Amino acid sequence: MAFRHSGKSTVVGIFAACVLLLHPETRILILSAESGLSSRMVSHVKHILENHPMCKDLVPNVKKEWAQGRITVNRPIGIREPSVICQGIHGNITGLRADLIICDDVEVPNTSNTAQKREMLRERLRELDFILSPTGAMIYIGTPHTLDTIYRTKED
Repeated sequence: MAFRHSGKSTVVGIFAACVLLLHPETRILILSAESGLSSRMVSHVKHILENHPMCKDLVPNVKKEWAQGRITVNRPIGIREPSVICQGIHGNITGLRADLIICDDVEVPNTSNTAQKREMLRERLRELDFILSPTGAMIYIGTPHTLDTIYRTKED
């Protein structure tokens, strides 16, 4: 949780690239309030992978799954899902599996300006438990837009 333009998404994009470098079999879902925002995060990760010398072996020669909203790095065969895929909070995530879910700016005025929208957002986020692999992790990054923010924990 941090203020706008503090570099949260940049840091997490670098983190995602590092995860793929260390564990190329990882399946990452990037979820944002709108698919355009999550697509920018995928582009950021793709840019890092293409330009960092340590990541050059992850970039496939044939870029069949190297698009704006999904990328698949060189990794062991037999994994159905892309390495990184993006989706808007209200997009279809049925059938996906992920080892790392990054919720990047899912709380924005559009998704949190009424109590009903905040409850709908919380309900949608609870569905992620069915997508996350048993040993997976979920990261939330964003800026609170309401006192009843999804970023507030019981310890706050």
